Amino acid sequence: MDTRRPLRIFALALGIAGLLVSGCSGGGSANPSPSAPAVPAALQPYYEQRLQWRDCGVEGFQCATMKAPLDYAKPDGGDIDLAVSRTRATGPGERIGSLLVNPGGPGGSAVAYLQNFAALGYPAPVRARYDMVAVDPRGVARSEPIECLTGPQMDAYTQVDQTPDDETEVARLGAAYQRFAGGCEQHSAQVLPHVSTAETARDMDMLRALLGDEKLHYVGASYGTYLGAAYAELFPARVGRMVLDGAMDPSLSALDVNRDQTAGFETAFQSFAADCVKRADCPLGTTSTADAATRLKGLFAALDAKPIPTGDTRELTESLATTGVIAAMYDESSWPQLRNALVGAAKSDGSGLLALSDSYYEREPNGTYANLMFANAAVNCLDQPPAFADARAVIRALPDFEKASPVFGRSFAWAALNCAHWPVRPTGTPHRIEAEGTAPIVVVGTTRDPATPYKWAESLADQLSSGTLLTYQGDGHTAYGRGSDCIDTAINTYLLDGTPPADGKRCS
Repeated sequence: MDTRRPLRIFALALGIAGLLVSGCSGGGSANPSPSAPAVPAALQPYYEQRLQWRDCGVEGFQCATMKAPLDYAKPDGGDIDLAVSRTRATGPGERIGSLLVNPGGPGGSAVAYLQNFAALGYPAPVRARYDMVAVDPRGVARSEPIECLTGPQMDAYTQVDQTPDDETEVARLGAAYQRFAGGCEQHSAQVLPHVSTAETARDMDMLRALLGDEKLHYVGASYGTYLGAAYAELFPARVGRMVLDGAMDPSLSALDVNRDQTAGFETAFQSFAADCVKRADCPLGTTSTADAATRLKGLFAALDAKPIPTGDTRELTESLATTGVIAAMYDESSWPQLRNALVGAAKSDGSGLLALSDSYYEREPNGTYANLMFANAAVNCLDQPPAFADARAVIRALPDFEKASPVFGRSFAWAALNCAHWPVRPTGTPHRIEAEGTAPIVVVGTTRDPATPYKWAESLADQLSSGTLLTYQGDGHTAYGRGSDCIDTAINTYLLDGTPPADGKRCS
């Protein structure tokens, strides 16, 4: 389990219906603004390519392949193919431009997000005036995906004990991380050094130009906020209307990110537990949140000693159960499912928690996995130095992690060891992003967000020279399109007429 997976989980797969559009080619100026930096000559051929749009096989959508340099430092050293999709503005009203969307991860498929959610889930007035566009980031889904382990190998990896009790178990966990990293190197050696957030941000600017837009209009969720902030830092004069929802803090080290997320999931669990104990059938008791936490820890300890059946060839281990609980913390609409899963686990039926864990890992019923977790590790381990160099460093940090979360602290601390064995040296470092000279950027934070704690949104809004903070007082990961009319109205107004909400505006 990689706790640095701030990816919003969408429980509903929405049907797709939309305006059929004819295929055409797109193009645009490589230098859209007098104040924007000139495109280097070596990149001109990429900025001047023409996207050949075709029918995706999904009604209302077009797809294309965009070529980008594999290595921006050596643009003549080979290409990488990136998958792009769009659906045209439906009208009425004058078209504003393209709205690029990214759901986070890192490792989430932006194309799948667009086709399965955003194209219908975004408000009609926004879809009326923007072409909705997505590109799968390099190494993700349809864009030359990182591959690491087979389905059976991934099954074994997800079951490894992530709360080791002795040196043998510590060695077993370290060996699992080494096998994972070695598999990525074996199957994706060429792409692995070139999936950083900075490179993906450069890809986004190329796409902006090819779509014919002078400015990049963008909505990024979760890790997508880090990607958006990176773009703003690189191309401040090209920032249009930008929403960063469920914000990350680029100034934090990997250790701080993992420790803050540990506290964030503890906060989310406390909200779940407070709701649960009010119910007569709560599987964690009806007395207090403290008692609920004790009971959940007791379940994890029992599973550590003896896994339970699931109706599958896999048993429910402590690590799978922990992942299942974490998956349900992303969205309060998953709380009923979690309660039912915990009732089942108490009766030695692990199928409910296993299903939640499988949804987190994007495991299909046939035993195959999406490349989400492979890309997630590849980007995270490239963007920053590892949180821990070795097991001894984890052991020293355990008290801090357990203080941040008595329920999840140990497993989160050990999960943060995953980049220690990574075969590619990190190319990024944590730093503040100010992005001087950008248009107003709206940063959205949710007060009880488990994956991107609210203080990260406060920090990013403060760092950005033009940042304005919009707060949702509630539960779950991200805020836009999750039921708050106040949030949605503020963001829709900004996207449609460019007027950001007042800095510090709060919604519930």
